[in-house]
Amino acid sequence: MGAQWKVKGKEAAANTRGKVFGKLAKEIAIAARAGADIDMNPRLRLVVEQAKKASMPKETLERAIKKGAGLLGDTVHYEHLTYEGFAPHRVPVIIECLTDNTNRTVAEIRVLFRKGQLGASGSVAWDFDYLGMIEATPASGDADPELAAIEAGAQDFEPGDEEGSTLFLSEPADMDIVCRALPTYGFNVVSAKLGYRPKNTVTLNDSELEEVEAFLAALDAHDDVQNMYVGLAD
Repeated sequence: MGAQWKVKGKEAAANTRGKVFGKLAKEIAIAARAGADIDMNPRLRLVVEQAKKASMPKETLERAIKKGAGLLGDTVHYEHLTYEGFAPHRVPVIIECLTDNTNRTVAEIRVLFRKGQLGASGSVAWDFDYLGMIEATPASGDADPELAAIEAGAQDFEPGDEEGSTLFLSEPADMDIVCRALPTYGFNVVSAKLGYRPKNTVTLNDSELEEVEAFLAALDAHDDVQNMYVGLAD
């Protein structure tokens, strides 16, 4: 199921639009700690581009920037938490959260994992690669993703989530270098983040898959869950 689990279906995506905006607002606020000027803050610029792509309202976007930069006087400090464990049928999963209340998040994630199995740190991370994931679109029709990957220093590449886009994979420390190099080789960077990709995936039948999808959807609906990485075959 790729690097990151996502809600399936147009209706499901529409129902989670508010959740998407909430998650993006957290990412924007954290990036804006380094400054509210997107021209001087590459991380903020990338997240703002993602927010615009998701059609986040301009007022919501600007407020998140100001809040993160401390311009509203009510800066919220988010803590990053990572959980590892198994969905039903022993499907490995890694959950990344951003929270302003660690005790609340820990308790609620434990409840959500009752239909699976919450593991200790490192219990499933060994079965994932931690990589830079850079989604980019060709600036022209003759842009060659293989050449761009080699010249920009990416480890690998594959089709991206959006039609016509390419996902470039890099070592974590090389992500920024690859991002800055790709435009030279005909690709515009749409998004860039560090994340996990499964080394092995679990194949399920339809009924098992339905159960796992329901488990993942419940986790994804939690306000503090930012990303989920799942070892599930497409």
